Amino acid sequence: MRRQITTYYLEMNSPAELRPSRAAVAELEIRQARTPSPELNRFLYTAVGGDWYWIDRLGWTYQQWLDYLRRPEIETWVAYVNGTPAGYFELEQQPGGDVEVAYFGLLPQFIGRGLGGLLLTRAVERAWEQGARRVWLHTCTLDHPAALAAYTARGFRVYKEETEAKELPAASPGPWPGAR
Repeated sequence: MRRQITTYYLEMNSPAELRPSRAAVAELEIRQARTPSPELNRFLYTAVGGDWYWIDRLGWTYQQWLDYLRRPEIETWVAYVNGTPAGYFELEQQPGGDVEVAYFGLLPQFIGRGLGGLLLTRAVERAWEQGARRVWLHTCTLDHPAALAAYTARGFRVYKEETEAKELPAASPGPWPGAR
């Protein structure tokens, strides 16, 4: 199925632009996954992105995941609620001092509980801790309907917008066949 997709590129150019979330989520822990683990990252990628057409990495081999995750520019951070993985973010340090929030999201059962703002706050704080000149990310019209508003609520601002037609499956794949 061919669909028109708008991609929004957002940025922050100073730590002072961050508007941190002050939500309280009981039993929340956000920890870095320090050992490259294709199994963990693929699980998070499909569990978080399955409903939003995150399909670019579905065909990656174990070795491709491992090679990607072993790069020193990549960090994976996982949010846990009551010991259960609830969401994650990946940061990628880039030439010139930019840090991209390459992947960010929550597992479906944790959306709408105030966790996203806290996790995004931590992602941005960590990017600045890495010495970022600029923190940026992108989202699109395939993402959760509240994604763009969530990013701008934390202080990101749109600096570029692109619309293109893309060929997509008739339905998003979900986290695994038959999950939805």
